[in-house]
Amino acid sequence: MTRLIAATAALSLLAVGCSRVESAKEPAAGPDKGPAAELRLGYFPNVTHASALIGLEKGLFAKELGNTKLVPTKFNDGSTEVSAFLGGSLDAGFIGSGPAINGFAKSNGEAVRLIAGGTSGGAQLVVSTDITKPEDLAGKTVVSPGLGNTQDVALKKWLVEKGLTDKVQVTNRENPQTFDAFKKGEVQAAWLPEPWASRLVLDARARVLVDEKDLWKDGKFPTTVLLVRAQFLKDHPQTVQALLRGLLAANDFAKTDEGGAKTAVNKQLEALTGKGLAAPVIDRAFTSIALDPDPLAGTFPQLAKDAVTAGVAAKATDLTGFVDLTALNEVLKAAGKPAADAAGLDKK
Repeated sequence: MTRLIAATAALSLLAVGCSRVESAKEPAAGPDKGPAAELRLGYFPNVTHASALIGLEKGLFAKELGNTKLVPTKFNDGSTEVSAFLGGSLDAGFIGSGPAINGFAKSNGEAVRLIAGGTSGGAQLVVSTDITKPEDLAGKTVVSPGLGNTQDVALKKWLVEKGLTDKVQVTNRENPQTFDAFKKGEVQAAWLPEPWASRLVLDARARVLVDEKDLWKDGKFPTTVLLVRAQFLKDHPQTVQALLRGLLAANDFAKTDEGGAKTAVNKQLEALTGKGLAAPVIDRAFTSIALDPDPLAGTFPQLAKDAVTAGVAAKATDLTGFVDLTALNEVLKAAGKPAADAAGLDKK
């Protein structure tokens, strides 16, 4: 029943995501209401959400938020997090690029804004040892974490480009289930985020067939980004800036103390899932990610087109007004860091 509900929710998001957003509407006008009483922050228990996990474990978000109460909320899939945004029960959240686009589309451009990046990279197609080239996937079962999620779109687009769409069975499973199924030989390939790609390679004898970063210019693509409810951004810009200062602090911590960053991430994963990662797994996972506050906005029009190529959207979502980097660039400037480019997606 849980799987059926999740699948139905994902299909609902995709159906709306197929329609073209004509324009992003501004939240109701009003004065800055000052710091918020609380900030409800979403994130996943994945290494690709390392900025969030480090910021929470080291108290970096809470430090910057001051008197604003931080309410962290764990999610296991993007569709559920999007529903929380649209239902008004979430103020900000780390989320995959695919669900981020879906949330914007489903609300006709009203509910959410992309305000920063989180992680670039950290997704791979891992396969059984007998698969050495794309053609070997014919007749095999390939898994992605969820219908229409970031890795699902990447996988299906790649299969189209390789002429394998009708030769491969694609299924969706939660990452822990995929790990177990791969070890049992029930599936032979999976397009997964970290740490699950590393877990399959190191603990289930998989090999890497495709590293997604090799498919993008300069090896950069947005795996995790930071969304904020548009009305929250309008009402509490000071709180949003504080959150972003915490994000920069988490990234700086990871840069200066990688060992400490891995420990922080692992502590959070253990608290959230009941089990931390073995040292070799988290070490490998960290080699494939880059923590970056730049959301790589210029890639999003292509990501929207990729959803069409993948067959999960009928039309590419119009992303006009999706991006608002005003707060991020103010924080970056104060920190002496270069500004991020909205790639024209902040225009109304």
